[in-house]
Amino acid sequence: MHMTTSVERRRFLKSIAAAGLILPGMSIYQHALAEVPGLDLGAGQPFDFADLIARAKSMAQAAYEPPVAPNPEIVGRIDYDTHGKLHYKRDHSPFSDGSGTYPVTFFHLGMYFAKPVHMYLLEDGTAREVIYKPDYFDMPADSIARQLPENSGFAGFRLHEELSRDDWKTQDWAAFLGASYFRAIGDEGQYGLSARGIAVNTATSQPEEFPDFRQFFIEPAKNAEDPVTIYALLDGPSITGAYKFLLYRGQGVTMDIEKHLFVRRDIERLGIAPLTSMFWYSEQNKSFRFDWRPEVHDSDGLELWTGSGERIWRQLNNPETIRASAFADHNPRGFGLMQRDRDVKNYLDGVRYHRRPSLWVEPQENWNDGAVQLIEIPTDDEIHDNIAAFWVPNAPAKAGNSYQFKYRLHWQAHNPFPVAELAKATSTRMGRGGEPGTNRPKDEVKFSVEFEGDVLGTLAYGEFPEIVVSTSRGEITRTKIEPIMDTRIWRAAFDLKAAGTDPVDLRMYLKRGDAPLSETWMFQHLPALGNQHQG
Repeated sequence: MHMTTSVERRRFLKSIAAAGLILPGMSIYQHALAEVPGLDLGAGQPFDFADLIARAKSMAQAAYEPPVAPNPEIVGRIDYDTHGKLHYKRDHSPFSDGSGTYPVTFFHLGMYFAKPVHMYLLEDGTAREVIYKPDYFDMPADSIARQLPENSGFAGFRLHEELSRDDWKTQDWAAFLGASYFRAIGDEGQYGLSARGIAVNTATSQPEEFPDFRQFFIEPAKNAEDPVTIYALLDGPSITGAYKFLLYRGQGVTMDIEKHLFVRRDIERLGIAPLTSMFWYSEQNKSFRFDWRPEVHDSDGLELWTGSGERIWRQLNNPETIRASAFADHNPRGFGLMQRDRDVKNYLDGVRYHRRPSLWVEPQENWNDGAVQLIEIPTDDEIHDNIAAFWVPNAPAKAGNSYQFKYRLHWQAHNPFPVAELAKATSTRMGRGGEPGTNRPKDEVKFSVEFEGDVLGTLAYGEFPEIVVSTSRGEITRTKIEPIMDTRIWRAAFDLKAAGTDPVDLRMYLKRGDAPLSETWMFQHLPALGNQHQG
């Protein structure tokens, strides 16, 4: 059996010490009698969030030291299949003895999660590291993972349902795994899109960076109404940070996040409260024989609630090249990547896309001037996260800058702040311009947007809303609105004539008199791609 040499071990210890990953006065060789059944815990050390913030600030003033796998040759051989056979034993779960409401289990290192993350249990201001041991995992007798040394670290962790539930051992509701990624289930009980601690240079001229959560400090909830408190230390080539998460398990999951960021070197695009999702196709961009399912996506649109109070719905695209859209704002009230289509018949898939959560960001303080930016990346399969949305402050992110943000994440099926007085856009469809039975113009595209909402039921018999539609280029013709028979849906349609292949930004809403009846529908039409779909 291959063992890590003393030289390799010293190199590993030196690397995490240089990065500030050992608490002051702590030695990872120190062990005390475990107070958690079956766990080997390090010596107790005082912990304070203010100290974690100070440590992140200090790290930003030093050169970046990347995390080092304890034995790269072994970790690199723990492939997808091998990793899938490594299961954390539930009888080693912290807080499963009743000291907390929600037990914790840990993810093993592997080829795709090779960077060690150090886990600490926190209670009454004292932190104790969970020392990795292969014995914590059910693994085949011949698994290469058995050759990793103790204290190799973990890849991440997850929170299980409360102990009072008979199924807590098999059901979890939040997980932190990989770089600064984390996710939670919504009120439909399903995982879907992810959030990140930070986004650095996404879709820019510089290579994108993926800073890592290097340490987690987990403080249990004493009852189901209390939050699980998570502190995290972030480190990357261009930025460091200290985070505090309050995780509430209620109707879906709610997370209060406070983060302190310190820029180590200039960043071209700094994304705050980043959301990451997948959009392959929906009813508006599916090609003939594209795939057998009607729709495949974790999210179908970006929803915005601007500082001025406007509600906007931007249907997502799967473009032919990377697209970045910016929605300038001052003190936004919220934004989110949403899964509006909840009809199982529109997916016909065993992976429950109709139950994937929406994720809404609610700022808890003024964010001043900036923009919600939407990044859309081409994909030809559902296995790739190709959508990102985040807040970008107006001022450049220069080395030496520091930031503090507070916001709340709502993981649930729908927007937590609905407006009954406004109808919502629920479907976007495209087709040939012109009218049935006529000689259809080949250079025009028809857009049909379906609106639903109780407010539309207040229209008098024979009363029709007014369409207000505009385009960044080209000509709008044949606007029309009509109720769809035997439904509570109104269809707003128009034709667009726009030469060339440059993108066209469309905007539309319904109104009655001077008052809006609907949110603002926005769409970026990609003529070249649209022609392929129509062909």
